[in-house]
Amino acid sequence: MNFNFYALIESRMPKERNAPLLETESGETFSYADLDRATARYAAFLTGLGLNKGDRVAAQVDKSPQALFLYLGCLRAGLCYLPLNTAYQKGEVGYFLQDAEPGAVVCRPAAEAWIRDLAREAGVPHVFTLDEEGRGSFADAAAGSPAVFATAVLAPDDLASIIYTSGTTGRSKGAMVTHKNLASNGEVLRQYWGFSAADVLFHALPLFHVHGLFVACHCVLLSGARMVFHRKFDPAAALTALPRCTVMMGVPTFYVRLLEAPGLTQEACRSMRLFISGSAPLLKDTFDAWRERTGQVILERYGMSEAGMITSNPLTGERRGGTVGFPLPGVSVRVADDADRPLPAEETGGVQIRGDNLFAGYWRLPEKTNEEFTADGWFRTGDVGSFDAGGYVHIVGRAKDLVISGGFNVYPKEIELVIDTLPGVVESAVIGVPHPDFGEAVTAVVVKDAKAELTEDAVIAHVKSQLANFKVPKRVYFVNDLPRNTMGKVQKNILRDTYSKQG
Repeated sequence: MNFNFYALIESRMPKERNAPLLETESGETFSYADLDRATARYAAFLTGLGLNKGDRVAAQVDKSPQALFLYLGCLRAGLCYLPLNTAYQKGEVGYFLQDAEPGAVVCRPAAEAWIRDLAREAGVPHVFTLDEEGRGSFADAAAGSPAVFATAVLAPDDLASIIYTSGTTGRSKGAMVTHKNLASNGEVLRQYWGFSAADVLFHALPLFHVHGLFVACHCVLLSGARMVFHRKFDPAAALTALPRCTVMMGVPTFYVRLLEAPGLTQEACRSMRLFISGSAPLLKDTFDAWRERTGQVILERYGMSEAGMITSNPLTGERRGGTVGFPLPGVSVRVADDADRPLPAEETGGVQIRGDNLFAGYWRLPEKTNEEFTADGWFRTGDVGSFDAGGYVHIVGRAKDLVISGGFNVYPKEIELVIDTLPGVVESAVIGVPHPDFGEAVTAVVVKDAKAELTEDAVIAHVKSQLANFKVPKRVYFVNDLPRNTMGKVQKNILRDTYSKQG
């Protein structure tokens, strides 16, 4: 039996392969037959370079149908796909290339020069380009490859993707996602959310993130459905597209911006059967306003790079605002104390999980992997939560002070290290404070030397020159000292309480 996730996708394609798969905002359409041919060419080309099963292919490219086909082509060939956020800068990308040692990198044309420099330093033999129109040296080179390819035969635990995530200390970690992980989570979501060939998904999420690449696309591909495929989210364009769609997946920002649009009415949503939100906490005010405005109830769910989706509010039944619903079928969730002892309902503790959706460990970090698992085999998510009396899961915080801004994970330590290099900075602490649009806004609290002429704009500009925009603080506050406990640890909970009240 072939456990290659692409083989499962092949088995679910419509019998009529010319059935539509996706339509772009410009009206360009691609069928399942187009997907089959493109993935065959990409798989044949990459393996023709000498890449073998398990070799990594890194991609830092803009969203396009061809970018999706590149991912699927890697799966088909038995290669390991490494998606990189397009906002990552040289220092970040350089680390990923050194750590993952990919056999090839596909990048945006504008980044080719510096990507080539980094690839040379990391010993990556092949660099190609792919732009937002699906053109570039990769597409040109693969065009001559055959449009048929025998999907690689794989085992369940063979590597499908590495998703880089981080802790609050140290460098990013590569979460190893297997073909079994993808198949398990994809199948559960397809069934739990009621996807069928009749569905049309509004897709405006990025493809470098688990939400857009795995959750959204897999639900469509495993049900023979189709999607309206927009490169970026635009409220006006979304409202134009929704009458032709049945499902929308988005981050809370999407819903906030649509609520600001006068065209959002019950009539505009008449064809929609499901609105799903994730990647960041959905404010209860947004949940309530959406229901009042559209007559529909947003389904909020919870997941992470290491496990895909973990919990979800129900398709049929009460969807409770401020909760992330129930553990998904086949996924076990418990809340435990610091000694990993399970806690009863209504008590808050660390969220721990296990199931076939759970990743295989961190790339080349066996000790770190072991640290994150309990003695009885549960994975510590690092999130803090509780079950209520009705069995709904509440995520109340993150044990490691992770900030989620606009659906992206932001790790304070990385930003603090950059701020602390500024002349005049004594120390810094980065926190997240509630924000109606982004979920949380990155905020820096800085202790500076009394003689330093350091401004908020200077700190922001410095961080912006080093890190992706979503990691840049929205505000910077200067203080004489940071609050600490008796052990000398900075009390970020006090900082959050203080600056959540600031304008």
